[in-house]
Amino acid sequence: MSAGAGAVAVEDDTVHRVRRRRRLSPGRRLPAARMIGPALFIGLWAIASAAGQLDPGAIPAPWTVARTAGRLWTDGTLPTDVLTSLERAAYGFAIGLTAGVLLALASGLSRVGEALIDGTVQLNRAIPTLGLIPLFILWLGIGETFKIAIIAIVVYIPIYLNTHAALSGIDSRYVELAEVQGLSRIQFVRQIVIPGALPGFFVGLRLGVTGSWLGLVVLEQINATSGLGYMMFQATNYGQSDVILVGLLIYGIFGLISDSTVRLIERRVLSWRRTLSN
Repeated sequence: MSAGAGAVAVEDDTVHRVRRRRRLSPGRRLPAARMIGPALFIGLWAIASAAGQLDPGAIPAPWTVARTAGRLWTDGTLPTDVLTSLERAAYGFAIGLTAGVLLALASGLSRVGEALIDGTVQLNRAIPTLGLIPLFILWLGIGETFKIAIIAIVVYIPIYLNTHAALSGIDSRYVELAEVQGLSRIQFVRQIVIPGALPGFFVGLRLGVTGSWLGLVVLEQINATSGLGYMMFQATNYGQSDVILVGLLIYGIFGLISDSTVRLIERRVLSWRRTLSN
């Protein structure tokens, strides 16, 4: 076989393998892919409403909800409630994030820390967090403090669990290599531990962000005078389903934006990884 024919054969084999790999992979990332599902849902909702298939008293049309949102925004009710909800979620999330990371590091890098911390966190995980509300009201009062504390618990548990699992899953050969290279404790944490734990941390972070909104919608209906949950609770008393849907849609938008933000940060920080996602 001539050199030219051999080169052509190698090139054909390479092209064949690339095409086969492309058939097995998910394919190219679609532009604005995560907006397709919500847009399709709203489109079906609008079509069903226009066709009279939905009871407007129970499920108002999208344009009715949009008008209600505009009215609430104009009279100043919605901006106040949104800012209050964002403030509660931010405080609780910041506390939960800090606690989850610190506890995971203490437990994942030390056998003593694991003995003291991991069992307690697992016990906390087994207890329904929202079931702690009556006890926290007795301890912290009915004000803002107990709401932030519950949100922090909802956030820290998934962050701790996923970060601790990632730390525990670091290959022991990397530890042996670090010892052979004579790395200090700080160098070991910076060069081995943090890169190895980041994938699990970001999974926990996404779950924690979502959990903060799920907890908030319940907590804001307990002795609150403002916030999206309070707005929805008041609307329930007056049968205003359009106002309830406004609150739910805003919660959904906040959740989607925060999750997408974490995903974007994850892709930038972990750009060195080659996964099915990228």
